Amino acid sequence: MGETKNTNRPENGSRPVVSVRGLTVGYRTRDGLVEAVRDVSFDIHPKETLGLVGESGCGKSTVAFALVNALGPNGQIGSGRILFDGQDLVGKSQQQLRALRGDRIAMVFQDPMQALNPSLRIGRQLIEVLTSHRPIGQQEARQRAVGMLRRVQMPDPHQVMDRYPHQLSGGQQQRVVIAMAMLNHPALLLMDEPTTALDVTVEAAVLDLVEDLKRDFDTANLFITHNLGVVARVSDRVCVMYAGQVVEQAPTDELFRRPAHPYTRGLLNCLPRLGQSKHTAVLSTIDGRVPRPDNRPADACVFAPRCHYAIDRCRRQRPAMVRLTEAHQVRCLLADAPAGQQRAVKASKGGGKAEAVRPDTDKTGHLLLLEGAKVYYRHETSRLVDLLGLGQARFVKAVDNVSLRLRRGRTLGIVGESGCGKSSLVKGIIGLEPLSGGRIDFLGLTLNQTVTRRDLEVVRQMQMVFQNPDSTLNPVYSVGRQIARPMIRFKTVPRVRVKSEVLRLLEAVRLGPSYYYRLPRQLSGGEKQRVGIARALACKPDLIICDEPVSALDVSVQGAVINLLLDIQSAFGTTMIFIAHDLSVVRYLSDEIAVMYLGQVVEIGPAQAIYRPPYHPYTEALLSAVPIPDPDADQARIRLIGNVPSALDPPAGCRFHTRCPRRGLAPGQGALCARKAPGWQQNGQGHRILCHIPIETLKQLPPVLHPAA
Repeated sequence: MGETKNTNRPENGSRPVVSVRGLTVGYRTRDGLVEAVRDVSFDIHPKETLGLVGESGCGKSTVAFALVNALGPNGQIGSGRILFDGQDLVGKSQQQLRALRGDRIAMVFQDPMQALNPSLRIGRQLIEVLTSHRPIGQQEARQRAVGMLRRVQMPDPHQVMDRYPHQLSGGQQQRVVIAMAMLNHPALLLMDEPTTALDVTVEAAVLDLVEDLKRDFDTANLFITHNLGVVARVSDRVCVMYAGQVVEQAPTDELFRRPAHPYTRGLLNCLPRLGQSKHTAVLSTIDGRVPRPDNRPADACVFAPRCHYAIDRCRRQRPAMVRLTEAHQVRCLLADAPAGQQRAVKASKGGGKAEAVRPDTDKTGHLLLLEGAKVYYRHETSRLVDLLGLGQARFVKAVDNVSLRLRRGRTLGIVGESGCGKSSLVKGIIGLEPLSGGRIDFLGLTLNQTVTRRDLEVVRQMQMVFQNPDSTLNPVYSVGRQIARPMIRFKTVPRVRVKSEVLRLLEAVRLGPSYYYRLPRQLSGGEKQRVGIARALACKPDLIICDEPVSALDVSVQGAVINLLLDIQSAFGTTMIFIAHDLSVVRYLSDEIAVMYLGQVVEIGPAQAIYRPPYHPYTEALLSAVPIPDPDADQARIRLIGNVPSALDPPAGCRFHTRCPRRGLAPGQGALCARKAPGWQQNGQGHRILCHIPIETLKQLPPVLHPAA
């Protein structure tokens, strides 16, 4: 069964729930009023989702906050109208707006803990939303809250009512926030990056939930995201924002088939598609960065400095919105250049062959070897129990009997949901956590000790790039000093050559000498990540471990960082381990892929083999949940039920059997899966699957993404 497409469209003549016209928003600063959003217009009808996309700093969240005038003390709406159910919200008092917030207009944030009070039980917070807007009693409010928790598919809703937010998983917290937003059946739901921090399986379930609630409650949705795959899945229409302006607006299918603005095409070109690899396609990038609100031209196209199609007229004339069709508008002076558009549209579809296939590096010799590696964490009990010697010690089996081989110059991708053991595995490899069993061989040396006991030369040869560069960069040290420090510590170059080597690395990561004396606060997120990569390279390592290095980046910056990693691997012959939850990125970068579930590798093999049958049922579910930036894609719909079990007490038999959608493929299969741990099945060319279901049966599974798509 393919993925259900968006078919809801506003009926002819129906009044929009919200109509925004010429909205301009500014912030008062020491230098005067700075416009963050300029001349934004759109409508959202009942049962319709408008996707709002663009890079960070484009004004997406500002638009959402402006709708309910929650801009903060220095923010103000300069001009324009916001018509909600026929009444203009601009100029409304805070008391009038408070009556609407949480009732007729609700909002869901990226971080659910922004909306949940950590010191109050879930039930009290849900009940308060109802009683503050409706004349109902506590008992009726509690019943409605439990019903809405059940409606958002929350397991054990009565128990959840008595829990605190920290006792729920991230996906459960987000479901609670959505339930809270829907309790009063709002006419307008504002969703600001609601799935960015979620696993791909949880994200798919939440997006399904959003679609169901929109249909059942006639809600109009404004969905803000930087993920174009999510936009393609949930949106009926899309507004593309750049530097505070809407530069293109169209129905979702038309925008993806015929993107007209160079910025829209650039965003689409930055994305790796699920079937692409580094050997068959090169990702495009958008040079430069979004200009700051106080540095945007008033009499020119604001995108011209980054546009490959810009002409002189673009630099001295501000474009207006041009209507290409009844529903498709674009803000571009070259919108009437069909030949140029056709060339660009063809490029935006992706999948073209790379200009030159990147050379495959040395395939001989294993740089890294893991045999039966285990990383266990002792489960903490009360001190009284420990002192009395009561009970047995219990362990969280974060990594349990994992074996891997990684050849020189290759990239191993590791995927899986949160809590499956990916980060614990690399911590064991790099020595941040002690091994509880098994062994690790690196460069022919056995490394079972932690990093503090390893030889300095071994430490130098193995470096990490982390997800959040802010947590690893010292805010008071300059970029140059931070890159130089490992060179001095490991003596990779003589002291007299340290600065010249730092400058060379800055050039290698496309930053340049001007960044040498800058502080981290003066850099964008993508620039900080490049500094982190340069610092890892400063040691001249043989192995770089990348732990979610692009998950927090805009798609344009993500493409540039991916290309940078590939260029570095090609130039230096570096071996990489790449952890990510975006399976499209992992497929593009990796030579081999390991799929982890509850501390074990359940499937491993060449990248191209992992993305076609036979799949492990868990891999199949992960692939079906990937949001694909193509509304025409024919994608299977497989949703996992329940959460990942606790690694403290994993299920007997196959650890995946409690959630496996393929458990009943053969008679008696379910009982076997629950009783006996599976063994490895070989599919040739290094492709192995840990599953009781025979390989021949798994080969009969239909592809998750059909070739016709």
